[in-house]
Amino acid sequence: MTLQLGDSAPNFEQKSTIGTVNFYDYLGESWGVLFSHPKDFTPVCTTELGTTAKLKDEFEKRNVKVLALSVDDVQSHEKWVKDINRTQQTQVNFPIIADADRKVSSLYGMIHPKADNTLTVRSVFIIDPSKKIRLYLTYPAATGRNFEEILRVIDGLQLTDSNAVATPANWQQGDEVVILPSIQDPKELETKFPQGFEVVTPYLRYTKLSA
Repeated sequence: MTLQLGDSAPNFEQKSTIGTVNFYDYLGESWGVLFSHPKDFTPVCTTELGTTAKLKDEFEKRNVKVLALSVDDVQSHEKWVKDINRTQQTQVNFPIIADADRKVSSLYGMIHPKADNTLTVRSVFIIDPSKKIRLYLTYPAATGRNFEEILRVIDGLQLTDSNAVATPANWQQGDEVVILPSIQDPKELETKFPQGFEVVTPYLRYTKLSA
């Protein structure tokens, strides 16, 4: 199945380290990050899961719930979690989906035959409260994911969902943003951006949003 931005994230029910999870019920009204791992007891993924656990407060601040996934079973996951907690000095605080039958992997296109016929690639999906896919990334096996970038994208999505702006290259929370080119009416600009804005070209206009 090929998923695209704006598609509804497929719902699923699958076993996990916290019991059987219904994806939509688990997310509720929250944003979601679903990310896959090729298999348990792999070094890069061990550091990624540890990093995600340490970012618990940051995800909660943004109303985000996290789920990891690999094709190993729950018993394997539970043993791996002990390793993650010990080696990364943390406590895994989110479910790891046991996708032994590849049901979720198939729904989300996480198995790429040219990479491996049976193991999941290292994908990330960001899903909004309406269950729409807002971002997906697939990483090579040897490169660890940047979870600060995942948080940055969530910040950008949440900001632009509630304002008529977009975020420029390398944007960070608090930086200037750009006004959407579709807004050209002077009265609308004045109403939406009373703080003012800088015009570089008719389509590139910077403004600073209130904190």
